[in-house]
Amino acid sequence: MLVLTRKENESIMIGDDIEVKVLDLRDNQVKIGIVAPRSVAVHRREVYLAIQAENAQAASASEVSDLSKLIPQ
Repeated sequence: MLVLTRKENESIMIGDDIEVKVLDLRDNQVKIGIVAPRSVAVHRREVYLAIQAENAQAASASEVSDLSKLIPQ
């Protein structure tokens, strides 16, 4: 893990086209802004994990076995 120290209004670049900027620091929170191409999905970690869980459930073996009934034997 790379750990960087940034102050308010400073940013880091990820590759050539993703910028992460520190917008505000208050109490025990940091507000960040992310500038990225529309083709790059940006989610909070808890939302990302929920999406992954839903995708895994949708692709579970029981769902796939139901699809096998559509294919002639």
